[in-house]
Amino acid sequence: METDSRIPEKLFFKIGEVCELIDVQPHVLRYWETEFPMLAPQKNRAGQRVYRRKDVEMVLRIRDLLYEEKFTIAGAVKKLQDETRRGPAPPKVPAREPVHAEPVSAEPVSPEPAVIEAAIAPPEPLPAPPAPPLQTTFDGSLSPQARLTFRVVKRDLEDLLTMLNSDASIKSQ
Repeated sequence: METDSRIPEKLFFKIGEVCELIDVQPHVLRYWETEFPMLAPQKNRAGQRVYRRKDVEMVLRIRDLLYEEKFTIAGAVKKLQDETRRGPAPPKVPAREPVHAEPVSAEPVSPEPAVIEAAIAPPEPLPAPPAPPLQTTFDGSLSPQARLTFRVVKRDLEDLLTMLNSDASIKSQ
């Protein structure tokens, strides 16, 4: 695995060492700890973060998802949770020609007319889900559900802004 080659052979890493390895600022790592439940480095008696090798591997995976594969934070959390449930995705292998067990006859086989029509007809488009109406209370203010929705959108936008600012600081170095 290519991430293993980037990690020095050590048992524990300080936050500064991890930051140098993955090329992000310490505040970005601390922020990721709040957003990714699977990233929880231990702290020593002095209260300093101590990253183990598996923590560093997780940080590298998070960085790849966010910066290389352009996932949102919520999308990266979901992807990592899916990966931990069923294991990491196997490496992509180029598709090969299928091997036929039976000899192929020289006679042409004509498919059924219904099969031909189904192959030619374009698929039916799925209807778009209706947008929920923005509910207001009797006095015209927003409902608690609408407020919650706006808070979530605001948090996502702040996450995006943080990611863009950290991405810009990485590129400027």
